Amino acid sequence: MSELIPTIIAKYNYWIYITLMMIGLYAMIAKNNLVKKIVGMNIFQTAIILYYVSIGVKKGATIPISTGGHGAAHEAVHAADYLNPLPHVLMLTAIVVGVATLGVALALCLRIYSRYNTLEEDEILAQIRKK
Repeated sequence: MSELIPTIIAKYNYWIYITLMMIGLYAMIAKNNLVKKIVGMNIFQTAIILYYVSIGVKKGATIPISTGGHGAAHEAVHAADYLNPLPHVLMLTAIVVGVATLGVALALCLRIYSRYNTLEEDEILAQIRKK
């Protein structure tokens, strides 16, 4: 039991990601305002991006770029000494997709507001049911 507490404390960054994910999930499910739902989606996505970037980090690793050199004078570098760039590259793509999604979602909110004069989900559904 005494070894469990330091392990939990050492992984504090994962607890932060989980907390951010739960805040975003709560906002998407519980809030009625569409902009608040979009902000919750953005918080959730940011937590996932932070998580993937953090699992791609290795202490003491270098970037996988060849410095040249051949033969016996060149040091042997093992794959374990390199940092894996794939999670970082994928998260750059996820950031671009997230910005595009945010832009489309906010544009849709503008259109919804211009048609229904509200961004509250319950009021929009009530107006739709009246028609």
